[in-house]
Amino acid sequence: MAFINYSKREIQLKIVYYGCALCGKTTNLVKLHSGINSTQKGELVSLATDADRTLFFDFLSLNTQTLPGFDTRFQLYTVPGQPVYNTTRQLVLKGVDGIVFVVDSHWDKMEENVESFANLQENLIENHLSMAQIPYVLQYNKRDIENPAPLHYLEFTFNNRATRALTFEASAYNGEGVLETLNGVARLLLAKYSKSAGGKAGGAGKPAA
Repeated sequence: MAFINYSKREIQLKIVYYGCALCGKTTNLVKLHSGINSTQKGELVSLATDADRTLFFDFLSLNTQTLPGFDTRFQLYTVPGQPVYNTTRQLVLKGVDGIVFVVDSHWDKMEENVESFANLQENLIENHLSMAQIPYVLQYNKRDIENPAPLHYLEFTFNNRATRALTFEASAYNGEGVLETLNGVARLLLAKYSKSAGGKAGGAGKPAA
């Protein structure tokens, strides 16, 4: 849930990158961190195994003045991709405002992608949330590989709801589509919370409705 501090004129929004193991969640944050002005970002914190898989989460804070009179602080997290760490996934989703679901475009990763997408919905329910409540975008990653799954297949599999999500093609390893994906989910969040932040005054530490 968005946290609005009226005394500091600051709104905090939490974005979680979700997806199966090695789909490119951590790479997204690494590329964002390396490409953003040092005055706008916090330290990138990562805990990984010897196999370079994220065990807990990556954290990146961004500050930018986007809502009138407010500094907007984005907190970016990833969840571990391996199913064995599902409890950690649930914990990272607590207080989430927006989600980037990262899809690996390799054909042999489709089953894992689908399982991860279903797991996201299950874990949102565990947090008393749903996909209908949380702004989210889809990132079709690794589009630079040979013979990636076609877009119409990915759309049919992951974007078949009545209200279609924004989608972004990306090659996170090369930095392509990374910032566009973040901008997409950020725009959805700012549209959702700008009225709440701009229409109230006074008080500190009040969550947005």
